Amino acid sequence: MKYPFINSQRGQHSVHMLCRVLRVAASGYYSWRRRERRLRDYENQRLLVEIKAVHKRSRGNYGSPRIYNDLRQRGLSCSENRIARIMRDNGIRAKTTRKFKVTTDSKHTMSVAENLLGREFEAKRPNAVWTSDISFVWTREGWIYLAVILDLFSRRIVGWAMDKRMKRQLVIDALLMAIGRRRPAPGLLHHSDRGSQYASAEYQKLLGKHGFITSMSRKGDCWDNAPTESFFSTLKRERVYHRTYRTRLEARRDIFNYIECWYNPHRIHSTLGYLSPAEFENQTVNNRKAA
Repeated sequence: MKYPFINSQRGQHSVHMLCRVLRVAASGYYSWRRRERRLRDYENQRLLVEIKAVHKRSRGNYGSPRIYNDLRQRGLSCSENRIARIMRDNGIRAKTTRKFKVTTDSKHTMSVAENLLGREFEAKRPNAVWTSDISFVWTREGWIYLAVILDLFSRRIVGWAMDKRMKRQLVIDALLMAIGRRRPAPGLLHHSDRGSQYASAEYQKLLGKHGFITSMSRKGDCWDNAPTESFFSTLKRERVYHRTYRTRLEARRDIFNYIECWYNPHRIHSTLGYLSPAEFENQTVNNRKAA
């Protein structure tokens, strides 16, 4: 107990004076300090190995907060500041962000729905609220467009489709995948922007056939569909901006891998208590069974 106290006070008083007052040898204090430094260095090296493993498993996407929570969930005791310092000292960082812009055709004469979602970006159960949007990815063959359906409860991508044309069939295919996978009950709230693809008679007929309620963002307000926009931002920051796709097929395969093999089953979210979408849904199901 004396050596740690001396160590904490050495900035205010001389080590020799503290040792004399506490009746310990200065040589003993310095030997203790060398042992503590070696132990600290060993623990930092052990943590560095774990940090590198998590960082690699996340494909370089995680920064210190997510790495800290990943390690904590696996039983490693450490502070987030320590994780951040070790990462900084070793040049380990999350991939950087680049801005992107989503373009949809909202200049049409088709009818649009009210914004029933109203930026209430939480759902009490799976398949209660779905949000949908379109983004695009550049390849050397030209653009390829990606439409997704996101379950607001778990942020899981439940349906998606890709095509070289941004037509209504693109969003219809994504919706059909989501319906086939999830089999939602009537009454589900479906939210999108006012794009012609979503306002089309064919798409609205499909929503009506399954008893879904339509909600649309206000004109030109991307914040009304923030969770889906956030997914596209994450996809591009963590994967697309670090790839050069030679063909549309190559882009399709890589984005399939990101969504189905990484994002849904493994990528942790701060809004989900640092669980992945799949883990969050499984935990909810297990908790309800236990109740």
